Amino acid sequence: MKNNFLTAEWRKLILVNYSIDQALLRPYLPYKTELDIWNDTCYASLVGFRFMDTKIKGFRIPFHAAFEEVNLRFYVRYNDQGEWKRGAVFIQEIVPKRTVTWAANTLFKEHYRTRPMTHAWEQLDNRQRVEYKWKENNVWNSMHVTAGLPLLDMPEGSEEEFITEHYWGYTRVNEKHTNEYHVDHPRWQTYEIHDYTLDVNFGDNYGAPFAFLKSAKPTSVFLAEGSTVKVGDGRSI
Repeated sequence: MKNNFLTAEWRKLILVNYSIDQALLRPYLPYKTELDIWNDTCYASLVGFRFMDTKIKGFRIPFHAAFEEVNLRFYVRYNDQGEWKRGAVFIQEIVPKRTVTWAANTLFKEHYRTRPMTHAWEQLDNRQRVEYKWKENNVWNSMHVTAGLPLLDMPEGSEEEFITEHYWGYTRVNEKHTNEYHVDHPRWQTYEIHDYTLDVNFGDNYGAPFAFLKSAKPTSVFLAEGSTVKVGDGRSI
């Protein structure tokens, strides 16, 4: 895609990854896509990060350059005339800015909602602490990691590579209509995780089908540094 709708930096991404029953995700599958499976595992990820230096069509919107986002997503692929495109589908995206919610839901038919949010980034001697918090039903949810400082390259063929190397977004509009957009960024690097804590009521945030994740053990937790990203205008398929 030649035109960019949005440019920004996505920084300090916490990715909490779960093995999930494929049947649970099929009702959310966009038209013409199929689940993308890695090592016989179907994944859903809770992702928290910070938007920075955000611009829409090259323009910075006052008071909207930097903000948090937390989303629950899963992974799909789409066969575009013989070329497999690997992408993500978002169950729900939470941000603290009403204008962002309106733009994403109106222009991209995404599933954003606006909630109070906060974050903490701290460097402590030879480690760092990254935390994202958001309020749902007057209760704070949180995700937190403590990680090392050296940046690490992702091994080829690794779980980290599978989770992060999805460069398309797909949105289910209806049974015969899917929106597609390209997300362009360089290959990310990660940090070694020392420990993590989660306090998330998945049922309140994402509905009863996902309530079981509150007590489920993640298959993995990553902290990626992130990078500059470009999000294309999108098209209908």
